[in-house]
Amino acid sequence: MIALIRSELYRVVTVRSSWLSLAIFGTLGLLFGAFDGGAWALLAGVAAFSLAVMQVAQHHQHRTAVLLHLARPRRTIVLLGQLVTGVFVAVAFAALSGAAVLATSELTRYRDTLVVVPVMAVFGAATAAIVRRPTWLFLGAAGWLIFVEGLIGRMDAPLPFSAFLDAGNGDLRSLLIFAGWTALAVVGAVVATRRDLTGD
Repeated sequence: MIALIRSELYRVVTVRSSWLSLAIFGTLGLLFGAFDGGAWALLAGVAAFSLAVMQVAQHHQHRTAVLLHLARPRRTIVLLGQLVTGVFVAVAFAALSGAAVLATSELTRYRDTLVVVPVMAVFGAATAAIVRRPTWLFLGAAGWLIFVEGLIGRMDAPLPFSAFLDAGNGDLRSLLIFAGWTALAVVGAVVATRRDLTGD
């Protein structure tokens, strides 16, 4: 497990799209945090989701998933390692990019965001293990957020992204709702790991 996490972390810092995303999100996080803690919290969630999706889906996109599972045939353990790596990257990113939020003394916002960001990372990694195509997942998530949660749910329905935003404001009930959605995504990901890889 430790070797797998180390390998995944190495990929995050060496694959160009991953470290470039970290640099862009990090710079934006510092800028947003200096002016508005809420904007930083939203960006931290988007970054946690995006980085976790890329980390998992790139194995399928770059055709390394077959080699990964040949080297490590216990697919559930591989998924667990990817989830842990996603959490580690998301928390490290949020903690560092939130330096400007700490400087403006928004300690509650910083703390609440650090609590909910790991859950978003697990949600992103789990959904990527199900969908396996980052472009489809990003487009689907954007459409879901705009049409289902935005227009239909008015960002008040107990749906994943709405619950994330409310949990980032310290709402414990929303955190539990989002954790429930994340648990469903993890169950789906465990089932999806049994799917054939040759069609990807």
